[in-house]
Amino acid sequence: PPGWEKRVSRSTGEPYYLNVLTKESQWELPKEPAKARSTTSAPKGHIWCSHLLVKHRESRRPSSWREEKITRTKEEALALIKGYREQIVSGKATFGELACQFSDCSSAQRKGDLGTFGHGAMQKPFEEAAFALNVGELSEPVFTESGVHLILRAA
Repeated sequence: PPGWEKRVSRSTGEPYYLNVLTKESQWELPKEPAKARSTTSAPKGHIWCSHLLVKHRESRRPSSWREEKITRTKEEALALIKGYREQIVSGKATFGELACQFSDCSSAQRKGDLGTFGHGAMQKPFEEAAFALNVGELSEPVFTESGVHLILRAA
């Protein structure tokens, strides 16, 4: 589920699950999205999110650390984002894994982690979608001038 990463124990070789919000782990497969210990993880009026960005040729800067010149269409970017969302929701991959591999944002180095932010810090469609999410919830595709995003709210 969103907010959890499947890992393998170095000592036993068995899979376990890490809550990316609290860094707590458990052996049993989680049944619900990860929740933060409390809502104090972000300062008052701020939220904490991660995102996965897929740029397209109409993006305001159609280049990234992954590709010098991005030529995909907006429709192709949306199809990729929908595919990544399906992988996350189905448990085939974690948000962090996909963000590291496929995000066109430099936050990919941090599994998409943007840290905390308040109103006015992000492009309006991103901000509205992020603030509308519950903690641990994954957004539907969000369009901004930068490209197409998936947003995971951490706190």
